[in-house]
Amino acid sequence: MQFRRLGNSGLKVSALGLGTNAFGKRADQETSMQIIHHALDNGINFIDTANIYAQSESERIIGLALAGKRHEVVLATKAGLVRGPGPNERGSSRYHLQQELENSLRRLKTDYVDLYQIHTFDPDTPLEETLRALDDMVRSGKVRYIGASNYAAWELMKALGISERLGLNRFVSTQISYSLADRTPEQELVPLCLDQGVGIIPYFPLAGGILTGKYSSPDAAPPGSRADTDPNFSRFLSEDKIALGRRVEQLAGEAGCSPSALSLAWLIQQPVVSTVIVGATRVEQVAANLMSLSVNMAPDHLKEMDSISESFRYGAPFALYRLP
Repeated sequence: MQFRRLGNSGLKVSALGLGTNAFGKRADQETSMQIIHHALDNGINFIDTANIYAQSESERIIGLALAGKRHEVVLATKAGLVRGPGPNERGSSRYHLQQELENSLRRLKTDYVDLYQIHTFDPDTPLEETLRALDDMVRSGKVRYIGASNYAAWELMKALGISERLGLNRFVSTQISYSLADRTPEQELVPLCLDQGVGIIPYFPLAGGILTGKYSSPDAAPPGSRADTDPNFSRFLSEDKIALGRRVEQLAGEAGCSPSALSLAWLIQQPVVSTVIVGATRVEQVAANLMSLSVNMAPDHLKEMDSISESFRYGAPFALYRLP
């Protein structure tokens, strides 16, 4: 396994991380625990979840799976998106974050979270309030590092500036949609993160399965695919993305690997990326994703992949989660 620093921090994370959005939803408890154990056995030390995944079932299952193994894991969770109908059941106020952290710790069966992330920017809460609350959490020992997610470049830079001015712990990472099918972070966020020492943690690194080559058209969802099990996912399917998936599949054949391994290898090689979180609903998917670490990408293939995905640097992001 390859390990990198999480941004400019001293924390080392596996180049490939485990995303757990499907745990308790598209993967049952037993399967989810098997996936976690297989990931740990193969060197993955970064596990990412959130308080809202599968209505909190993801955190609960992770807590069960990590019994006796907590010390092996860099455990990351998030808060800030909508938890309920109440006025304080969303956002990044001190009130909401402290409540959600305690709930997450209880479900995860741990005394601390290694990386606590704000799930999205909250326009209704002053950043000073959010950052002071996070700093208090770090000083209390319940959180070790803090990160952002779904922040625009200006929002992230404002947060970093406030932390610098007030002498607070600063964000060491940010999560964003980033893949061959979504290179929009390269316009502003990537240069900012390289300059400020913030590690990027891509989500949707395979564009929800589009970059595996499994989709042949926007209207044909293979059995068991995300578009099949989650009809809302069809909004992400478009002719240009599916054409990209087919081109990646062709290049993967030339490189002697799977399309998913090639797509992940391209992302892992980006200098701003600290770890790539990839979800799984079967143990076999974890094993397949691990193959990306052994892909020897020739310079010509890297250049070709940059070329075929150049158009995806522009336009709207593949995915972006914000407060309503």
